[in-house]
This record gives sequence, C-alpha cells and structure tokens, in this order.
Amino acid sequence: MKRRWLFALLAFPSIAIAVASDPPNPNLLDRVETILSVFVAALEKFFFFGQKPDGTGIPLIVLWTIVAAVFFTVRLGFINLRAFQHAVYVIRGHYDNPEEPGEVTHFQALTAALSATVGLGNIAGVAIAIQAGGPGAAFWMTVAGLLGMSSKFVECTLAQKYRKVKPNGRIGGGPMYFLSEGLARKGLKGFGQVLAAVFAIACILASLGSFGANQSYAALSGIVQLPSPFYGAIAALLVGLVIIGGIRRIGQVTSALVPAMAGLYAAGALWIVLANLPQIPAAVASIFTEAFSPKAVVAGGLMGALVNGLKRAAYSNEAGLGSAAIAHAAAKTTEPVREGVVALLEPFIDTVVVCNLTATILIVTGAYQDTSLEGIEVTLAAFESVVEWFPIVLAIAAFLFAFTTMITWSYYGEQCWVYLFGDRAVLVYRLLFVTFIFIGATIDNLDIIINFSDMMLFTMAFPNLLGCFFLSNEVSRDLNSYMSRLRTGELPIYK
Repeated sequence: MKRRWLFALLAFPSIAIAVASDPPNPNLLDRVETILSVFVAALEKFFFFGQKPDGTGIPLIVLWTIVAAVFFTVRLGFINLRAFQHAVYVIRGHYDNPEEPGEVTHFQALTAALSATVGLGNIAGVAIAIQAGGPGAAFWMTVAGLLGMSSKFVECTLAQKYRKVKPNGRIGGGPMYFLSEGLARKGLKGFGQVLAAVFAIACILASLGSFGANQSYAALSGIVQLPSPFYGAIAALLVGLVIIGGIRRIGQVTSALVPAMAGLYAAGALWIVLANLPQIPAAVASIFTEAFSPKAVVAGGLMGALVNGLKRAAYSNEAGLGSAAIAHAAAKTTEPVREGVVALLEPFIDTVVVCNLTATILIVTGAYQDTSLEGIEVTLAAFESVVEWFPIVLAIAAFLFAFTTMITWSYYGEQCWVYLFGDRAVLVYRLLFVTFIFIGATIDNLDIIINFSDMMLFTMAFPNLLGCFFLSNEVSRDLNSYMSRLRTGELPIYK
C-alpha cells in the first residue's frame, strides 16, 4: 500500500510536466483564464467595496474582520489578555493527557497552525504594508494582531466543541462542522449547511492556489540555480511524503521546524537591529508618530497591514478565516476552551512578534523607501545591507516557511474535502495538491491564480465569522465555566 502511495506521488508531477509543456487545448485554457478573471474581478468589487481607487477608505472585508475582532474581545472580557499566561502554561504540557481523544498535543496543534501563518507573509507581506503606509503601518498591524487573538480563540474553541472523533481515532473538525451542527441546534439547519459548504469549497480552492513553492523558489533561485521543474518536483515529493501521515506527521514535523525556522529568522533580524542600534529610537518614534498621521491611518495602517498584507501574504495571522480551527480541532483534550486559549497565542507570535521584527529591520535600514523593490526583495535588501551573505539565511527561512505552510494547508484542504466527499476520496485531493505545488513552482505568471486564491481566503472569513457571531453566547458560557473551574483548582494538572 505504501509503495502505491509513493508511486502516485512520484508519478503525478511527471503527468503535470507533460500537461504544462503541451496543453491539450490552448483555447480552452484561455477561456478558463478569462472566466476566472471575470469571477475574480466580481469578488474583488464585493470584498473591496468601500475602498476608493486611490487606496483610501476601508473595504468591506477589513471592516468585517476588524468589527468581529473588536466584538469578540469586548464580549469575552478581553480574553486575549487575561488568558495569555494560562495559554503559555498549557503549551508547556502541564495539561497534556495522552488518554484524551485527539491526534496531536496542544503544542503540536499550535505549531501546525503557526506553520500556516508564520510564513512568507511575515517577510513579503510586511514589506508591502510598510511601503504602502510607512512605518505607522506597523502600529496598526500590531493592534490588529492583538484583537485577532480573540477571533482565533472563538473559532478554535467552537471547532474543538463540534469536532467528530472517528472510530479509527482520526479527527474531523473545523468551521464546516460547527457551522452545520452548531447552527442546526439553533433551528438554522439549512442555513448552517449552506455556510459550511461555502466555507469548505473556498478552503479547498484556497489551499490549491496558495503556491508557496513559487515564492520559495523565487527566494532560493537568487542563491542556488535550480531548474524550476526540478525544484517543483522535489518540493511536491517532500510535501507528499509528509502529508501521507496526516495531522499526526504534520504535527511532528512542524513542532520541530517551526521553532527552528522562527529562531533562525529572529536571530538574523536581531543581528540587523543590533547593527543599526543608533537608529532604533528614531525608528520607534516614527512608528508611533506616523501611525496617527492621515496617510498612515487611511492609506497605510489599516490598508497596509490588513489589506495589502492580506491580499499578498494570505492574511498574516489568519484570524477570522477559520483555517487554524481545523488544526486545533485535532488536539488531545476534552476541554474546547483550553484549545481556544492555546490558539490565541498564534496572532501574538505571528503578528506582534515576527511581523514586527520584519517591520523593524525595514525601518532601521530604510529599505522600505526603495520603490524599485517590492515584496520579499525589500526584506532581502534589508538583510543584505548588514552582511552580504545574510540573504542566504533569509532564503533558507523562506523555504522552511513555504514548506511548512504547504503541508499545513494541505491538511486544511483535505479536511474540507473529506467533509464534502468522504474519507475514501482523500487520495484524489492529495494528488491534486502535490500537482498544484509542482505547477506553482514552474509557471511564471501566477497572478490570476494567486488573486483567485486570495478571494477564496476572503470568502472563508464570511461564513466562519457569521457562525462565530451566532454561537458567541455558547463560547461565553463555556469560557465562564472553564475559568471558574480553573480558579477553584478543579482542572487536573498532569505535570
């Protein structure tokens, strides 16, 4: 059986090479691209309603996610702050009970979800945000990250509460389950099923269009000259070998790689900061002064951090999208609130810590002011300004970021695929996914596919947050019960 899996994973990129090099019907491909372009344009008009052609104004998608984050923060008594210490305590393993149902530990669930968020968005997306709105964008990005912690708590708590434990011990969980079943309990069965289906379809399409291989190849190609088909085939094979093992193997891989890659990137960034230590006071001052200037508030802060970063970097911390809830649903626990508490650490690590490291080096080096560069090129220039070989460190980090992002998003898409088509159809999705990795690394013009994938990410946010609004009272009651038992010492500690 294992040999058949391996053969399929090796053979599928070869099929994709043949199709890509000799498309069966170029006219058909042109028509598909035209249809996609029209569809993407229509979605962009909807999601960016409220944004003016000059970039000013707050678009609908940003307003939707920010309003939700503020609502959940206030509704749950600033859970993002008061549960922070307990979250750290949980991921250290003190509440890990191996006998409880689930597939991964709290820490593995956290690193799996972080592997999808701590990625190229922290490198390229932040550069786009700072270029668009100046240093003040970093302030609003931080505010958005702190508020997003509450959204993440709600969606991951609900995913744990409504997950399905299958006879073989595997877990099925995510917004599609709490949308369909949670809303059914409120007499909204049909509405919930529609929202669940929309979320699942959008998540599958977003996962197939993420194309982390293309961005990581762009970072590595400046250092190591590799033919793109060769790189695409290797990336597809490596990802395929990991995703065969499901969330258990993904959790094992990410729990090792995420701390390593975050540490590698942080060490390089801190080196740059120390080399530019005299510029730190001025950089910090510019962040706060420009955060409240008209340009930063209207065009840079919220736009740069939440729109440009969202569109080009798959929404840095993914709070409100519901994607991370799929990973956290697999954690070993019988306390849904506990996993929600763990999940709220993600936006803090991803946005408040890692994104701000990137923002700081861009500001202290002045690299963001070079308008001839964009995206990851700006961050590369910042690294290179200190030591010529530093881009090698960034390239390695970019590859690791992209690799872990791909394996986790494969699990997100797979879970949605299983929700729609059943467990027996898993092989079809996995083959599709590794094929799209190869395609993403080998073709030059990905704009239409990336834009389409971005629109699918935005689409996920609407049914997910709508369900979270409807079920927020449940979350509040469960949170009050959990915190009460925590204070009285009723919750067992295992180590």
